[in-house]
Formats: sequence, C-alpha cells, structure tokens
Amino acid sequence: MEEHYLTILKKKCGPENLKKLIAIDNPEVVKFVGEFAEYCNPDSVFVRTDSSRDIGYIRKKTIELKEEMPLSLEGHTAHFDGFYDQGRDKGSTKFFMVKGVEFGSHIHAIDRESGHKDVNELLKNIMYGKEMFVLFLSLGPVNSDFSVCAVQITDSAYVAHSEDILYRPGYEAFKKSRPDMGFFKFVHSAGELDENNASKNVDKRRVYINIAENIVYSMNTQYAGNTMGLKKLALRLAINKADKEGWLAEHMFIMGVSGPGKRRTYFAGAFPSACGKTSTCMVKGETIVGDDISYLRKRHGKIFAANVERGIFGIIKDVNVDDDPLIWDVLNKAGEAIVSNILIKDGDAYWQGDGRQVPDEGINFCGKWTKGKTDEQGNLIPHAHTNARYTIRMKDLKNCDSNLESGKGVQIKGIIYGGRDSHSWPPVFQSFDWEHGVITIASSLESETTAATLGKEGVRKFNLMANLDFLSVPVGKYINNHLNFVKDLDNIPVIFGVNYFIRGENGDYLTGMHDKRVWLKWMELRIHNDIKAIKTPIGCIPYYEDLQKLFNQVLDKEYKKNNYELQFGLRVNSNLEKIERIFEIYHANVIDVPERLFEILGAQRKCLEEAQKKSGDYIKPEQFL
Repeated sequence: MEEHYLTILKKKCGPENLKKLIAIDNPEVVKFVGEFAEYCNPDSVFVRTDSSRDIGYIRKKTIELKEEMPLSLEGHTAHFDGFYDQGRDKGSTKFFMVKGVEFGSHIHAIDRESGHKDVNELLKNIMYGKEMFVLFLSLGPVNSDFSVCAVQITDSAYVAHSEDILYRPGYEAFKKSRPDMGFFKFVHSAGELDENNASKNVDKRRVYINIAENIVYSMNTQYAGNTMGLKKLALRLAINKADKEGWLAEHMFIMGVSGPGKRRTYFAGAFPSACGKTSTCMVKGETIVGDDISYLRKRHGKIFAANVERGIFGIIKDVNVDDDPLIWDVLNKAGEAIVSNILIKDGDAYWQGDGRQVPDEGINFCGKWTKGKTDEQGNLIPHAHTNARYTIRMKDLKNCDSNLESGKGVQIKGIIYGGRDSHSWPPVFQSFDWEHGVITIASSLESETTAATLGKEGVRKFNLMANLDFLSVPVGKYINNHLNFVKDLDNIPVIFGVNYFIRGENGDYLTGMHDKRVWLKWMELRIHNDIKAIKTPIGCIPYYEDLQKLFNQVLDKEYKKNNYELQFGLRVNSNLEKIERIFEIYHANVIDVPERLFEILGAQRKCLEEAQKKSGDYIKPEQFL
C-alpha cells in the first residue's frame, strides 16, 4: 500500500518535495498524505519544512493567489472570507458516532458510515487545479510532555500562513520521532472559489471530526475557525486524548500575576465568549503565556500548564489605543500580522470600535463597499464584520511571559472561571476547596446573552468550564476527570469565580472595566495566604479593608464601602434560582453525572436557605463576620 502512495506522490510532489516527505520515517505520514493527494487530486503538493525558505514560499503564495492583500504596514496583510462564511459553523460541525458510546445531547453527531460517504463525495477531486500544502506542526512546546504532533493538509495558502504564525513548526520533531508515532490529522479544502476568491459552495460546508482515528475534515469554507485544524478542532481531539491518558485539555488562558517581593503566580482561566477572557489575561502590569487553549499535566505533585499555541487569533472589534494598547501596538507597527474581514482603504485597515473615522468607501468582506450599502435582505452592511479577526505572534506583545516556550510549562496555582451574570455571583470569590470549585463554579458556569447580539438580553446559556462546545467525551465523565485530577497532588490549585457584569437595582454595572486588575491581585494574595477572607454560603469573599488598599495601590482609586456592599452582598434568591437551573440541566440532559455534584449543590442550597431564614434575601458581607 505504501508503494502505491509513493507512486502517487512522485507525480504530485516532484523530487524536492518527495525527498522532504520521505525523510520522515513514518509510514502513516506517507499513507495519509498519499491518500488525500490521490483523492483530492491537486495539481501539485508542497511539503513545508521548518526552514525559512519554505515558510517564505507560502507567504508569497498568499499574495500570488490573492488570498491575502498587502497593507501599508510592512509585513501586514488582509484576508477576506466569503460573505456567508464569517464564523464557526456549529450546525455543520459533527462527530462521527462511535459505536457503543453514548455522549449525550451536547454532542452533534452523524452516523459514521453516512459521514464517510459525505466526506468522500465532497473531497473527490476538490483540489483539482490547485496546490496542496502539507504542514508539520506541534501543539504545545516542541519535544516536551505537552507536545502533540500534527499534520495539516490544505489547499489554502492563507490557512497555511496563519498556522505558521499560530503554531510551532514540527517537521524536525517528526524526523526525530519513532516510526510508529501517532499524530493528529487535518484535511481542509476551500473548495470551488467564486469571483471574489471565496468558497462558492457554502451550502456544502462541512466540518467532520473522527475521534477514533484522530482526523478532522473541513471543506467548502475559509473562515479560520472552521479551517485551521489545530485551533478548536484539535481541542476536540485533545480532550478525547487527554481523557484516555489522564491529563486535561482546556479552553483556558494562562497568565502570570505579580505579587509582593517580585513574586509571580500563574493562573489558568476559562470564560465563555464575551465574558472577559481576553481582557483579563491582557490586563496592564501582568504577563501572558496564552490566551485561548491550554494543556494541563501533573508533575511532582503539582499541576503545570503550557500554551498549545504561540500566537493569537483574536477578535479585532473594539481593539483601540485606550482599551487594548498592547494589541493596538502590534497592529500598528511593522511586523507579521494578518487581519481578516475588516475594511481596506488606501492600504490601511479599519475595524469596528478602532476609534477612527470610518472611510466612505473601501474593500471589505462583501467586495467593494460604500456607506449605506445593503445586503439582499435590505440590511445595512457594516464596514467591518463584528467577528473580524487579527492573527499575530504572542512574542510580539510587550507583556509576553518569558516562559511561553518553556517545555516544562508553568505551575498553575489558581484557576479562574468567569461568567456573565447580572444577578447572582459577586465580582470575585474563592471556592472552599477543589471539589466545591469544580462543582459549584466550573460545572455551574453560565453566561447571559446581550441585547446587541440576540435582541433579547439576559437569556442564560449553560457552558460548563467554557468548554461545552468542544467536548468529545460525555459531560459526566468530563466532570469526573476534573474531580479525580488532583487526588494524588500535594499542591492543589485554588479555584475562583469572577463576574464583571453584576448589576445594581437600576440596571447599571457595579464594577469598572479596570477593576479586574484588583480582583487578580486579591486572588494572588489569597493563594499565598497573605490575607484572610469572609466565608459565605457560596464561597469566600474579600474583606473591605483589603480591597480598599488594593484599589488605592493598583488603580490609585478610592473604593467606597457602599460599592463594596452592593458588589459583594449575597443575593440569596438569585443564587438559589441558579442552583435549581443547574440541577435541572444535569438531571435532564447529562449522562452519568457524578453523585457528588448533586450532593455538593444540595449542601450549598441548604446553606443558602438557612442564611435566608436568618438574615433575609440580601445579606451584607459584614453579617457573615
């Protein structure tokens, strides 16, 4: 069989690229590349090594193929996805069903046989007339216990260029590995292109995940979240791999928070979309290791984590000089960066919320754009998409942590879970212990919709550990994995909950945009037992005097007692209602829920009810002293 694929590859690769491919002593690599070179039928195959020459070849191809446009700033380019291809396609993202395994309602699945048939029909000759790019990459620092090797096949130079920015090169790692080394596999094609160089057959857009064989197929799409295999698609494969091997793959940032005496404490954090994840790990004065996906492993009785990526694929909307000065700096100086689905005018890029005057015309994701332009339904087309993105390297940020490429990772001493909650959770609080935090904070995480996105505000969406969309194991098993993860550890991280969206009676937010800097400092001090906390039925909250001091030190701002009481007063009814919602979700929709979940939530409900009988529905912090 290998000889058959070698024959195909000799025709498609040419001598130089074939030599690069067979230098990897892994029959599965030859089979994988050969199989799809035959089936997708590209005109040629380019094999990318870790060399600057190969990386430069792909960058040039993005311009030649008009997949990216050069901008005025040296090294900056712009990419446009199709008008109807502007985000992750959840409806078309499906797992191949695993025989005998019941995942639960959260997983969107397709019968394995039907899925393979669909893939075969759509991929047949899909790359005809194009060049196939083959990339060897590493998830996590290369040659560490975090690293997972991967091969990306794509006919998009934009995807290949983006993955070079976002992920570590892995060709040399493949060459040095054992012939039987397993790896993640990704096959992507943009499919037939229209006059704007965008995927034409978006009705045939598919993202199929086969966890049994660690392979993902995506086709007839260009948006990076659907096409860059090593992003959220790889997270799904990694969660399944971690489940089998006893580690965790999480939708978490990693950041360093400075404390007294030049101490630096590392946190991981998980937040659903629009709940403050990026703004937390990018706060002034602290360092960032990663903004999106982390692998967590146990070593020497402690938990260590590493950033799966080396770059950021971030939402560019509202990035401006005042709110995001560090990202703004990278996007406004020479260096390598890709911006997508923004507006271009005279070689400059404009996006929503950038603080600049919008030009009257330009080029954007709909082609030629002018103010007042509407779509087929008569809706105004904005100058830039709300999900427009930037792709940059982490090391270009001034606050990049020195341990970004450490193969050892960083020791995680705190884990933060943040939701969007207008009525129940305080701005920051600490769980009683690991088990309590996993159940009442992480597994009870919710976010509320905003009027700007859905037209109806305050609709709660359950999203345990901000990872529900990407789970490839049953929810009950996933929770159990977290509960059991620390059983043999000496140094167990402290779990915190945060909520930047608590509102007062008049509907106004009770916390400021920069207050999270204070909450982070309080958490750092609590981890090291430098300050005490007040025990309430839902967890431990700060003393007023500690926050008063921190607001003055960190923000040079007066913190009034009245603000403290409004922010940290226990809203008993809202917390009881939350417990009932979580009970209902787990009773109705989740398979094999750990009994401890109901026990711990039940105990918290009892404590809340007792506090309510004693002190009423709204309890000020000092009443718990």
